[in-house]
Amino acid sequence: MADADTRPNVLLVLTDQERYDCSAPAGPPVETPAIDSLSSDGTRFDRAFTPISICSSARASLLTGQFPHGHGMLNNCHEPDAIQPNLPADLPTFSEELVAAGYDLTYTGKWHVGRDRAPADFGFSYLGGSDDHHDDIDEAFREYREERGVPVGEAELEAALYTGDDPRDGSDGTFVAAKTSVDVEDTRAFFLAERTIDAIEAHADGDRDIPFFHRTDFYGPHHPYVVPEPYASLYDPAEIDPPASYAETYDGKPQVHENYLAYRGVTDFDWDNWAEAIAKYWGFVTLIDHQLERILETLDDQGLAEETVVIHVSDHGDFAGSHRQFNKGPLMYDDTYRIPLQIRWPGVTDGGATCSVPVHLHDLAATILELADVPAPDSFDSRSLVPVLENGGELPESADWRDSTFAQYHGDEFGLYSQRMVRTDRYKYVYNGPDIDELYDLEADPAELQNLIDHPAYADVRRDMRNRLVEWMDETADPNRVWVTDALETAS
Repeated sequence: MADADTRPNVLLVLTDQERYDCSAPAGPPVETPAIDSLSSDGTRFDRAFTPISICSSARASLLTGQFPHGHGMLNNCHEPDAIQPNLPADLPTFSEELVAAGYDLTYTGKWHVGRDRAPADFGFSYLGGSDDHHDDIDEAFREYREERGVPVGEAELEAALYTGDDPRDGSDGTFVAAKTSVDVEDTRAFFLAERTIDAIEAHADGDRDIPFFHRTDFYGPHHPYVVPEPYASLYDPAEIDPPASYAETYDGKPQVHENYLAYRGVTDFDWDNWAEAIAKYWGFVTLIDHQLERILETLDDQGLAEETVVIHVSDHGDFAGSHRQFNKGPLMYDDTYRIPLQIRWPGVTDGGATCSVPVHLHDLAATILELADVPAPDSFDSRSLVPVLENGGELPESADWRDSTFAQYHGDEFGLYSQRMVRTDRYKYVYNGPDIDELYDLEADPAELQNLIDHPAYADVRRDMRNRLVEWMDETADPNRVWVTDALETAS
């Protein structure tokens, strides 16, 4: 193992439900100067995907380096019907490996990886910012707001739209999005940045021979999109055009897609509703980006920027009106499965490279350990991105890497709904246990509107994609491999 002073510090900034396109070069006009700086100074991954579009499951994958069927946390841990409310105690995590290697670990913000086991159980010093789930305000944030004189009613604002209370101001709003009258400095996003800045300054004042790992988990831009001025009015709904996928008809799609409109309560939403929600969503993204900017400035001010790897990523995306849908669910579109990922590694990723290698969120577990010169446990299903980062965003010639990504879904609060998905650069195939499968030609139909599963011209593609799916399930010891294979043989 390398000496401690040759190993970099690592700052991981994880957002909650941030869409890939908000910081993509060809994306909508969302202001993200901090994320853009990480892209220009580091490496931006344009084919990064979550292994599952559910918070607890995705976050557990990031921590354990495993696909969800490996760690067993298949749906959200706070729900009464959680299949597994906590990670197994004996399952290796990257954080515990870092502690054993001498890293100093701190954490602030959303957790949501277990009902009973908190960040401290995985080696982190927790600095507050979220309760066991994320709906309520924890003691640290409450004390911060009380010290600032925020009225009690306003202090509950970010939780209110879940509980049915409504302390919004007099502006128009829905359960999806609204404006709050609190100051920016009273938001949870600002508070989490403050706690992160405190942690960075503490590390700077401490023993710099001990490398640190700090994780900031912003609660947002997860719904409800409740933002203060100037972010609430930063984007004009009248200037937002519907995405191509807004033309969705659900013809030839699994029935659950259309059912989900009613389940999420957006059946009657028209474009004006969605434009208002998207404007607030974009404002939320920019609010968080400006807090990230403060954090990056602190690294510079404390003389730590050159020795700190910065990673920005999201657990999964958000429909935010695409396909006329809200939130996420049993719909495996890129809107919720494709995620932003930027990594800045001073002295290594200084060229502003764009990487088109297909990667998963939980590949970061192995990546972080290699940065720390720590071998990944055998239990990990993840691949380190270090060779790609060191090679200008390209795969080394000797690399053995799949040209596709694999994802799954097991249901969330509404019940089980088993899905598997394999995606290449051009095609996406979705296995739907209870209903019709899906096949999309992403080159001809990037909005994923036309399901080609029964199209005769795509018979060879369908066969190839199903074979790829089975290979992924074999490679990752997916326990559903047998009955999926039987179902596909019957279908063919």
